[in-house]
Amino acid sequence: MTLLADRPVRTPAPAAPRCRKRPILPYLLIAPTVLATAYLLLYPLIRNVIISLQEFGLPQLVRGDAEFVGLANYAEVLADAEFWGVVRRTLWFTALNVVLIMVLSTLVSLLLIRLGKWLRLLVMGGLVLTWATPIIAATTVFQWLFQSRLGVVNWALTALGFEQYRDYTWFADGEATFGILVTLIVWQSIPFAALSLYAAMITVPQELYEAARIDGAGAWRVFSTITFPMLKAMFGLITCLEVIWVVKAFVQIWVISQGGPGQATTTLPVYAFQVAQSLQRYDLGAAVSMLMVVLLVLALTAYFRQLYRQEREV
Repeated sequence: MTLLADRPVRTPAPAAPRCRKRPILPYLLIAPTVLATAYLLLYPLIRNVIISLQEFGLPQLVRGDAEFVGLANYAEVLADAEFWGVVRRTLWFTALNVVLIMVLSTLVSLLLIRLGKWLRLLVMGGLVLTWATPIIAATTVFQWLFQSRLGVVNWALTALGFEQYRDYTWFADGEATFGILVTLIVWQSIPFAALSLYAAMITVPQELYEAARIDGAGAWRVFSTITFPMLKAMFGLITCLEVIWVVKAFVQIWVISQGGPGQATTTLPVYAFQVAQSLQRYDLGAAVSMLMVVLLVLALTAYFRQLYRQEREV
């Protein structure tokens, strides 16, 4: 027994790790989708950059002999005072729309949380239907609403005693047209933002709200100290998406006013289209669109850096 106890116990050597080969089949299956998506996203961008660096008008489009001119198109656009006026108008248009969208969407999402089951489903159904309405259809409805002689808005205002709105031509006034476009875009944007915020808000633990109410916190205090801090990243993401949505809004503006009256509703996408189609200067139009992309990327990058800095401080 003593000899067996003194004998050293041999432990088996660990087996050498096997190099597992990753299966290539999943990558082959998703490769067509990835390649098609990359082509659809990258080719128009690269083609637009190339055109912006060429002298590309109608003659070059027909003959196919466009010459590279470097940054001459960008210099011509940046030296144009009209371009900077359009930039200022686009910034104001974007800021006004995004602020209204985020404020109203937050209020709608808070309302959904407080509603009962069936009323919540009814409101959410209305939001989904609004979101699913095609842009052209919604824009046409707004044109009918504000039509001068047969429009519902003029009829309602006149019935309420505002005689100055009898046969009032909304689309002949720049500020009125601007306000109608803001109303249309905000109305189309609220469903996505409100439903996204509602889906995020229901993930916040209810215990936090109950503890805050026990401490006597009001609605604003609860939102500013619990809901918003916990969902700050979600608010930031939706804000960025809405900025992109508003900046690239083209169909609504072109169908209702084509940038008019005058240039009261001309934003960068509309301006780029006008330059390319009306003047047949596709090179300048491409340069304007690329500058719009650069401005958008710079603005979003600055916003994300600020958001990341705040997250690190917390």
